[in-house]
Amino acid sequence: MSYDAAQRFDEIANWFESLSPQTLLHIDQIYAAQATFVDPFNAVHERGLIQAIYQHMFNSLEQPRFKIVRKIVSNQQACMVWRFTFTLKKRSFDIEGSTVFELNDQGLILLHRDYWDTSRELYEHIPILGRLFKRLRLALST
Repeated sequence: MSYDAAQRFDEIANWFESLSPQTLLHIDQIYAAQATFVDPFNAVHERGLIQAIYQHMFNSLEQPRFKIVRKIVSNQQACMVWRFTFTLKKRSFDIEGSTVFELNDQGLILLHRDYWDTSRELYEHIPILGRLFKRLRLALST
């Protein structure tokens, strides 16, 4: 490892907070060519496919923005807690989640795995479907 991990994760956090269609063009400075990206909707294993996911985000959502709230760094691994805000069909969303990252020896993301509650953060805000998910959550809670 020929880089300072804490500094590199700061750079990665800054990239996410300033992510735009223009900064997305520099994804090769952030992700390894054979990086793995997993979230509740996707599981891909190549930088070009990861770039396509972000491009789809920009094409589908209005004003998508990440805000890194907290970072925990340990060697080539980190966990970042974030808030993701966007507008979809005139409705604003504010999603909280976290990401586990692993870097390769060049300081590029090799693994990106997102964790967030799709039911509470997204589905419960959709008419009809939202009521169903809220009832289900309440029925299963103690």
